[in-house]
Amino acid sequence: MNNKLPAAFTEKMSDLLGEDEFNLFMDSYEDPRVFGLRVNTTKISLAEFMEKSPFAISPVPWVPEGFYYEEGERPGKHPYYHAGLYYIQEPSAMAPVELLNVQLGEKVLDLCAAPGGKSTQIAAKLGGAGVLVVNDNHSDRVKALVKNLELFGVRNAVVLNEKPERMLPVFQGYFDKILIDAPCSGEGMFRKEESMMSQWERHSVTECSIMQRELLGQAAQMLAPGGTMVYSTCTFSPEENEAQIAEFLDQHPAFEVVAINGFDTGRPDWVRAPWCSEGAYSASALAAVAGTARLWPHHLKGEGHFAALLRRRAVEAVDAASVGSAGSAGSAGSAGSAGSALNADVVSALVEGKRSVRETQRRGGGRANSSRAAMSLEPLQAFAGELLSSEPFAMERLVCYGEYAYASPAGLPELHGLKVVRPGWYIGSLHRGRFEPSHALAMGLRKHEAKRVLSLALGDGRALRYLKGETLEVADDEIIRDMDVTKVAKGYCLVCIEDHPVGWGKWHDGMLKNEYPPGWRWT
Repeated sequence: MNNKLPAAFTEKMSDLLGEDEFNLFMDSYEDPRVFGLRVNTTKISLAEFMEKSPFAISPVPWVPEGFYYEEGERPGKHPYYHAGLYYIQEPSAMAPVELLNVQLGEKVLDLCAAPGGKSTQIAAKLGGAGVLVVNDNHSDRVKALVKNLELFGVRNAVVLNEKPERMLPVFQGYFDKILIDAPCSGEGMFRKEESMMSQWERHSVTECSIMQRELLGQAAQMLAPGGTMVYSTCTFSPEENEAQIAEFLDQHPAFEVVAINGFDTGRPDWVRAPWCSEGAYSASALAAVAGTARLWPHHLKGEGHFAALLRRRAVEAVDAASVGSAGSAGSAGSAGSAGSALNADVVSALVEGKRSVRETQRRGGGRANSSRAAMSLEPLQAFAGELLSSEPFAMERLVCYGEYAYASPAGLPELHGLKVVRPGWYIGSLHRGRFEPSHALAMGLRKHEAKRVLSLALGDGRALRYLKGETLEVADDEIIRDMDVTKVAKGYCLVCIEDHPVGWGKWHDGMLKNEYPPGWRWT
């Protein structure tokens, strides 16, 4: 593969690394690619996954939930993938979220989130508590982001399609943790995707650097005092890595680098001509850059990454008025106080709708319904009483956009004026006196949270047929149900494969009508 690498790239890396290190670096491009997956611990424990894994796996040292799998395995073509039990992810790309050290109940932003690998990793760390805001300003990439969050069964995520500068008035000083996995020249992707080589020759490192500088400055304003953020790239370029952090530190004295251990250190000596502006940064900023981390493909099993852990000092005073109601648990979702709260005994809510919130607004759905009179909740309440356990959703709030119902996480500020793709967990739609549950609701539930369940064994041929969208023959006694509440099998039931939800079905007279979404089906 070495002879395919852009000449300008190899010349630059030779200058930076020196002869011996450069030769090792170039040799890594002749090594086999490494492949990884990360277990969704909100759905399955590590011990259980390791016991039942159908693949030969070995641990990724820097991520407890991460595993290497062998080339030739096809984890994307297994029912466990459709159940959201893991995410297929390049191993070194798992490091930034691990460094962010997300804790239960925190408010976290993934600023450049699509396609959602790191967002799902953050969601697993949050464990269903707190607030996760994910954003990507490319509308075509947001679709993959939404799907991955739904596949992972994430309940507490809000999806935005915004320019970061438009988020500042809403989220000033709001987040405990922020991830900036910045768009970059992608040099660490060359072995994984050879098409990135030709793209690299068209992309300007200078243009990427301008964009990264803006993202860092914008994220800094949204981080709460005492909070931390991780800036990461998948490039080796010092202009996009060490130089960005040195400049940021000089311009933002309230921030400091938290030294990262366990990886190769950053290279302040590379912040020099001809690659960077010589003498443009303070000595203290350059010294701090040594606390950043580089993941090299010739030093570990991964394609390569850069990461910097930045902390905003807690001693800063923040004007409470600038944060507004951001920390108020009484704030509704993207409609603010306009959303009608649903009684804790009613239901959970989520997002996989046929139309985004933005599209609903364009078609006349407007803001969230301001009262129950605007949209009867009786069908939803009836569905919840018949099919769902109320306990998991006691802290969530219902917001309706047109006929679409969502549960926004508690403590979310008003998002009016932003491009909201999903204001929370999509429950389903209320239409002509009927409630239709979403696929996202099914994927976010656990088996014990449903009162009517069909659980198919992995070896049961009907499991694969369900994922292909086929109608199934199912006997009455195969439907597991809460006999005190739901005595009959007829109607919606949660379909599981080995006790892990994969979607809805409608049972009647020995037949299960398949409700698995066409776009998700096994091909």
